[in-house]
Amino acid sequence: MKYADLHVHTNESDGTSSPEKLVQQAIRAGLSGVAIVDHDTVNALPRAISAAQSSSLTIIPGIELTAQYENQEIHILGYFIDYLNAQLLEKLILVRQNRVERVKKIVFHLKELGVNLDPQVVFDIAGNASVGRMHLARALLKEGLVSSTSEAFQKYIGDKSPAYVLGFKLTPREAFQLIKDAGGVPVLAHPYIIRNDNLITQFAKEGLIGLEVYYPEHSQSMINFYLGLAKELGLLVTGGSDFHGSAKPDVSLGKAKVPWELVQKLQAASRSNR
Repeated sequence: MKYADLHVHTNESDGTSSPEKLVQQAIRAGLSGVAIVDHDTVNALPRAISAAQSSSLTIIPGIELTAQYENQEIHILGYFIDYLNAQLLEKLILVRQNRVERVKKIVFHLKELGVNLDPQVVFDIAGNASVGRMHLARALLKEGLVSSTSEAFQKYIGDKSPAYVLGFKLTPREAFQLIKDAGGVPVLAHPYIIRNDNLITQFAKEGLIGLEVYYPEHSQSMINFYLGLAKELGLLVTGGSDFHGSAKPDVSLGKAKVPWELVQKLQAASRSNR
């Protein structure tokens, strides 16, 4: 059978593998396809598609948009997007600018906690990538302020931690529409994180088309529950590892994957959007 990992990141956002290296890693992992869903950027896609041309690996063009619902961060995956869509590219410029300001705010809160981190260290690690909390965690580790990136999230910058800052510009409904307008299929990432399954029902009414069911941190009982919920709401089922390279050393490429028939269903849904 053919399998795909539908949730991978490159160093154009908070992963550590270049698009070209990721292609080689996916081939070695025996995958037939990977969806590159970098945070709020599509910059890796042309390079990855070019690198995969001489192989049998399929690169599924995607993105992971960060939205905000009330006081909660919501991650929306978009599959089979037109990554040259002008409206999408224009919006992403604003979103990435917001990410830079967010890093500065988090650094300010860290200082209030007695943790002094130069924001330039974060931006140097990120380079031209879409900057995010993983870069902050790596900066804290580099400066010896934590012993691991996991500690950085647990102690300082995780969703419930004291230096966490929300403040995203997109609502989930806007994210769904932005993806659809780019010919893509919006899917809710790692639903266990939102801890409110009623929101999934609401999002389905607002334009959500799929649910990420297969995910490394989903237990079998969670998988069974989300499979049932997806069927009840008429949502497509997806899955992926959330691979970040050495930034998440315990998560290997293909740790969570889906059979190719689910990729084909996503592609068919994408075609109906165009």
